[in-house]
Amino acid sequence: MRQPSVISRRAAAAAAVLAVVAGAAACGPEDSKADGSGSGAPGKPQKGGTLTVLNSRPQSDFDPARLYTSGGGNVPSLVFRTLTTRNREDGAAGAKVVPDLATDLGTPSKNATVWTYTLKDGLKFEDGTPITSADIKYGIERSFAAELSGGAPYLRDWLIGGADYQGPYKDKKGLDSIETPDAKTIVFHLNKPEGEFPFLATQTQTTPVPKAADTGTKYEEHPISSGPYKVVKNEGDGERLVLERNPHWSADTDEERKAYPDRIDVRSGLDSAVINQRLSASRGADAAAVTTDTNLGPAELAKVTGDTKLADRVGTGHFGYTNYIAFNPKVKPFDNPKVRQAIAYAVDRSSVVNAAGGSSLAEPATTFLPEQAAFGHTPYDHFPAGKSGDPAKARELLKEAGHAKGLTVTLTHSNDKDFATSPEIATAIQEALKKAGITVRLQGLEDNAYSDTIHDVKSEPGFFLAGWGADWPSGGPFFAPVFDGRQIVEDGYNFNSGLLDDPAVNREIDEINKLTDLEAAAKRWGALDRKVGEQALTVPLFHPVYKRLYGEAVKNVVISDWTGVLDVSQVAVK
Repeated sequence: MRQPSVISRRAAAAAAVLAVVAGAAACGPEDSKADGSGSGAPGKPQKGGTLTVLNSRPQSDFDPARLYTSGGGNVPSLVFRTLTTRNREDGAAGAKVVPDLATDLGTPSKNATVWTYTLKDGLKFEDGTPITSADIKYGIERSFAAELSGGAPYLRDWLIGGADYQGPYKDKKGLDSIETPDAKTIVFHLNKPEGEFPFLATQTQTTPVPKAADTGTKYEEHPISSGPYKVVKNEGDGERLVLERNPHWSADTDEERKAYPDRIDVRSGLDSAVINQRLSASRGADAAAVTTDTNLGPAELAKVTGDTKLADRVGTGHFGYTNYIAFNPKVKPFDNPKVRQAIAYAVDRSSVVNAAGGSSLAEPATTFLPEQAAFGHTPYDHFPAGKSGDPAKARELLKEAGHAKGLTVTLTHSNDKDFATSPEIATAIQEALKKAGITVRLQGLEDNAYSDTIHDVKSEPGFFLAGWGADWPSGGPFFAPVFDGRQIVEDGYNFNSGLLDDPAVNREIDEINKLTDLEAAAKRWGALDRKVGEQALTVPLFHPVYKRLYGEAVKNVVISDWTGVLDVSQVAVK
């Protein structure tokens, strides 16, 4: 997934957009409760009341074909159920995948190239009609239509025939690689082994859509619910979204969603400062309010920390994301590994962390994979420079590289101060490298120009700021798009900034993808990260830490390491 300004693996996924641009929240040890009841206002959660969601970005394109499950701060998962889903628990436990519409995580065969799912009994749409495997097949097929683009690209890449399929509006025959032998069975035929298919099955493309109710691009106005809530109002393309109970949803078929409130009112397009002020004051309806896309900034956090009551209403945690320096080794002098290593030694991570908002909002990183077990994180620091850099070691390497008198380079970054590729981060790097004899010229670009420049092989600079987040909590979608040589895109958005095409790395990626034992796969992703890290194609800088306020009447706050966003499916307001 992701640079924060683009969508999906070839563009940034919505979850990363929310997590990095605005900051997301996940419960850390200080917020989680050992009994699994979540944090928040005291008292046992009860059904009833209205939950208000105050967001800065609209919940636009509210169509399962155009979303990620984790997108929109979990709001879509209130309406759209999928074959599998994330475990709705605090912290690391929430990084696990669990069944949703399906009875289990799927049965693999033929070396994980065929996956079979069986649906639970008693599943119904909001109008009371049964949900069938044909509805899921159709929901997936319509996501291939050009007019419904924007969602995750994996099914197009993984399904046999997916690359050429144009969706049911143009091709009435459908995808032969998805079979529905009966109303409760669905079988997927993949063009290569994919042991992580249960994670992919959490994407909203596996949401059932009744063919008779499909209205194409207008479906977002009233999508047919398979979850605990149905859409009763969608104004301004998601600026105001009102959800009420789906009377045909049964908790007996859904172990993950608590569905406490009677009504959920999502109000978007608000200024972030206004959102935090309203949550802080918690007056009237705002006492029962949360945000799924607005972080506390350094100044706001300082005020909150000094107020015990407010501090008790802050969720703290992590979403799998790494901010880093990227090199294009096709551009001189970055074709010389010693130059890249010198920069890695020269970086002052303390100053970078301060520029990102301080240690409360950022943690220094030396590995590409995030520091969560689900990703296979394996600690390493191939270029140990301490907290504030090692300019002497950097100068030594520059001399070996033929630059004894120093070096002048250009660092490309975004001018958007909300991005972790901001001028403040760039300036911190500039000042640190100066101590090592490296003069850094800063090239700040407006957001669209920045994204287009760094993701085009023809225009990619040699030295720029970047970030990457997880489509799901695993090393696969985090590591492969940036380091798999077969994912280099010559004529579109490219994320393999180092243009690495190492046959040994590519083979190991394929071998890991065959594994259905996710813990074993995680260990191998960590080992591969350590191996590739030796090439200094990236310099990891920091992992973001997220801080979010919620209203004083909000109960059962559960925020997992999967999305890093307060889970609205668990919240109670009574």
